[in-house]
Amino acid sequence: MQSDAYNSNGENDEFETRTLGSQYVEMELDRIAGPFEHPWSVAFLSDDRMLVTERPGRLVIVENGELTTVEGTPEVHASGQGGMMDVLPHPDYEENGWIYLTYSKSNGSDETATTLVRGRLDENNSFVDMEEIFVQNRYSSPGRHYGSRLVWHNDGTLLMSVGDRGADPPRAQATDDHAGTLLRLNDDGSVPDDNPFVNDPDVANEIYTYGHRNIQGLIVNQETDEIWSTEHGPRGGDELNYHQAGENYGWPVVTLGRDYGSEGPFPDAEARTMEGMVDPVYEFLPTHAPSGLALVTSDQFPAWEGNLLAGGLRSERIRRLVLYENEVIHDEELLLGEVGRIRDVRQGPDGNIYVVTDSDEGYLYRVSAAE
Repeated sequence: MQSDAYNSNGENDEFETRTLGSQYVEMELDRIAGPFEHPWSVAFLSDDRMLVTERPGRLVIVENGELTTVEGTPEVHASGQGGMMDVLPHPDYEENGWIYLTYSKSNGSDETATTLVRGRLDENNSFVDMEEIFVQNRYSSPGRHYGSRLVWHNDGTLLMSVGDRGADPPRAQATDDHAGTLLRLNDDGSVPDDNPFVNDPDVANEIYTYGHRNIQGLIVNQETDEIWSTEHGPRGGDELNYHQAGENYGWPVVTLGRDYGSEGPFPDAEARTMEGMVDPVYEFLPTHAPSGLALVTSDQFPAWEGNLLAGGLRSERIRRLVLYENEVIHDEELLLGEVGRIRDVRQGPDGNIYVVTDSDEGYLYRVSAAE
């Protein structure tokens, strides 16, 4: 069977639908759109209308097999790991039309900052009413470790990750610096009155948790309000974390990873665990390079209900994590060798799982339950 995947010219690309087995579920894998140039994220405006970001700076509408590039999006500094990254509609998108984008912004040099804007799509599919509502408080180089994942909390606030930016890992322990943090913002970018450090003049008030290297998987359990993330570690040390307001997650003082050059302990690390710093719930072994995280709540996959699906770049697979009392009790590998580097994983409004792959010809895939 061939699936209807379309390229940027609206032409059909043939892809053989694959039926894949797993421990409890037989899946069908379909390629539904692409190729995209280093796609980073997928979001849903309706069952049949999606948005995909491309790191070089494009936002693409996917609708009924047609790909439309949105005009008027912000100018990005597309270098290294930077560019256009996450996209997320407002929970009340049908009423207010807001769409949120994260990207790397230049200060006119090679220094950049993780930045958040919002805007709307007009009748011509242009990005209008654009507002820059957050810029991290220090521009720096090189162009890596931007974080940039977005997710809405049940209370209407927006959670946003900012990476440590790579060159100076101890920034993640400096609470006056947005680098290496998970932020909590109001939908207009302002600081919620009940943020954990809102009354501390020595702390950046947007910070919700800190001591992170580079969070690129992020979800909120809508039933329990639990916040979960996946985080890149150095040569191992990739983490699954459960977030609690105001906590320090240790990077780079505490890490399970290794130094890239020597394969020994990471230079800034002092221990594998330390009082006052939160240990990860789970360490991914071997190296996973996690990016994209979904919580399964769909009737399409009843055997997976409550499981986390963690995408992997280096591992080129999804890790299905079974949780019990905030511990991982089972880890199954999915899609190994099927699609390449996985950048994003989302559950769609139709209950299916959508996967974005990272390459100069990346694709959007759909995983559904086999009939």
